[in-house]
Amino acid sequence: MKKHVIITLLLFSAIVISHAQTTYLQKKSERVIVTPEVEQKLLMSIEQGKAYLIDVRTPEEYSQHHLKYAANINIKSADFTGEIKKLDKSKPIYLYCHSGNRSGRAADSLQTLGYHLSYNIGAIDSLTKAGFPVQ
Repeated sequence: MKKHVIITLLLFSAIVISHAQTTYLQKKSERVIVTPEVEQKLLMSIEQGKAYLIDVRTPEEYSQHHLKYAANINIKSADFTGEIKKLDKSKPIYLYCHSGNRSGRAADSLQTLGYHLSYNIGAIDSLTKAGFPVQ
């Protein structure tokens, strides 16, 4: 009888743990490949205030050079979530960094926070090659 109770408890625990793991998985964002044609559409949307362009690098990196119209919200900052929450969830948010890694993590975090129109557009060098103006 004890074995039956122990096996039942183990199975119940396994079910609860597996459910908890799937319930809290972070949502994955989409990656946008920026071609010169896509760049023109994104830039127009950003210029018109219909979308955000966010540089998630450090303020030091941002001050060296950044894309025109980009705001800096440092993903490593303790206030990252607070700054993000100031953005309108109904507008697309295009994120970039040095290599695309931090902007990918940021886009995933934004998805989890309910910003379903957040996109990782990659690395600043690739974006400037595609035609984004640098400031």
